Amino acid sequence: MLPGPEPAELPPDAVEVGRIIDAWGIKGWFKIQPYSASPEALFSSRRWFIQPSERGARRFEGTLRLAIREAREHGDSVVATSPDVPDRNAAEQLKGAHIFIARSSFPTPAEGEFYWVDLIGLAVVNREGVALGQVKDLLSNGPQDVLVVSDDSQGPKPVERLIPFVDAYVDGVDMEARRIAVDWQPDY
Repeated sequence: MLPGPEPAELPPDAVEVGRIIDAWGIKGWFKIQPYSASPEALFSSRRWFIQPSERGARRFEGTLRLAIREAREHGDSVVATSPDVPDRNAAEQLKGAHIFIARSSFPTPAEGEFYWVDLIGLAVVNREGVALGQVKDLLSNGPQDVLVVSDDSQGPKPVERLIPFVDAYVDGVDMEARRIAVDWQPDY
């Protein structure tokens, strides 16, 4: 086990936000591949939870809580440092680890903005009140995000709909009611 980070339980609202890809420099910094193009959660939280990679040598077991001193962008990745990781050798022990952050630690999104993790599972209903399914996933195709909506009410094989997550098709998101209203027809 690593000497610094403490064993911990993964918070019930934990969201996987990235993976440690390597040590960075000689002073214990490590490089992260974020799973989001906007990794604000990595910058706002000072407590990360890490779990070992399923592949390769297991350098530690279970879930560890990692105190974060600083995290910042570095090209298309993020670099971070922790008082629990004193040098490059310790940082190398983190290679491949999955990073989780409690959803409650995420920064509050601006009005009309949503974290993808919050949209998964919401019901999707069109203007006529026809249920189109539930958000199973989201995709980014560059200029816009796309809702992947799965409708299993049509039989044994679910129907999958791809609905652009843009104002032209999305009338509104009601987080309290857990639904998204869209201008979309079942046969599109």
